[in-house]
Formats: sequence, structure tokens, C-alpha cells
Amino acid sequence: MNVNKSLLPLVNPLSKDNPVIVQVLGICSALAVTSKLEPALVMAVSVTAVLALANVIISLIRNTIPTSIRIIVQLVVVAALVVIVDQVLKAYNYEVSKALSVFIGLIITNCIIMGRLEAFAMSNRPWQSFLDGVGNGIGYGIILVIVGFFRELLGSGTLLGFQVIPQWAYDHGYQNNGLMILPPMALITVACIIWVHRSRNKDLQE
Repeated sequence: MNVNKSLLPLVNPLSKDNPVIVQVLGICSALAVTSKLEPALVMAVSVTAVLALANVIISLIRNTIPTSIRIIVQLVVVAALVVIVDQVLKAYNYEVSKALSVFIGLIITNCIIMGRLEAFAMSNRPWQSFLDGVGNGIGYGIILVIVGFFRELLGSGTLLGFQVIPQWAYDHGYQNNGLMILPPMALITVACIIWVHRSRNKDLQE
């Protein structure tokens, strides 16, 4: 597929250069918040918003940041944005905020965010940095949503808290797979996604 070069920062992270399944970044939160779909969605949106805004801010001030304190400046910017996201979540969706617990705060040290600030925003203009932030956030979110979808569906028989698997299935012997809501199954699910992705992208195979 031919894509305008200016849109590559937005398009590449969705598949070819996905931060989770290609760069293998952000795995910790991908494993920790995906036992249900709703927290996975909220985390995906939160990371995308923080990454896009942080990229723009760092890009705007990149020429004024002393090299010796650039990491500190990046952390301060990300921390301020994360505090805003955390307060918004507590105000409008407290239950999900509790479910995500410390993981919202740990967005500050998410290696995807720090990696994109250092590798991209520090050397590119605001618009390109914004596209890069959105692209990597969505690429990260896609994996979280896929993992959360299968773990909640197979582990609890629900999606977003609503019963999906009909009662007659349980009446005929169907049982939820309790293993799916345990942390190791998140890793196995991500591994399956990586396997499918690389089997369809021969250029990523070693």
C-alpha cells in the first residue's frame, strides 16, 4: 500500500512498526490491564492522549531544552499530562480508575512514551510528532484491545461487562476458561498475536 511519506509516522506503528508486537515496548501494561476490555480501552485512550500531547510539547520546546536535562524535562511534561488524565478518570469513571490503579501513574515511565519523545519528538516538527504520537498510541491500543477482548470473552463470558455467551451454552456444559484472566495468559495471547503478525509479514522474520 502506497502511503504519503508525511503520514508514515501515523501509519507505520499500526502494523509494520507496532510498538508492542514489533518493537516489544509497553509489554508490562499490556499484560497488566487486559483481563477485561474496558480497562484496556481506557488505558489505550489515555496513553494515546498523553503520547500525542507530550510529543507536540517536546517538539515545540526541543530547541530550548539543555541536553543535560532533556530526560528530566520530558518526565515533567509526561507527569503533568498523566496527572490530568488521572484526575479526569477519577472524576468521570472512578471504577475504571480504581481498576487501573497504579498503572495510570506508570504511564509516566512507559517505555513507548519516553522512547518516542527521545527518538522522534526531539528531532521533528510538532505536526509530525503529533502524528507519531497518535500512531504509536493507537498501535499500542490495538494490541491492548485485542488481548482484552479475548481474555474477557473467554475468561468471563462478557464484553464491557455485558453477558455475551448465552445462558443456553452454559446449560449445555460450556465453562468459562478461568486461565484467561490470569496474567500468564496475557503473555501467551500477545505471543499468539506476534506469531500471526510475523507469519503475515515475512520481512519481520529473522
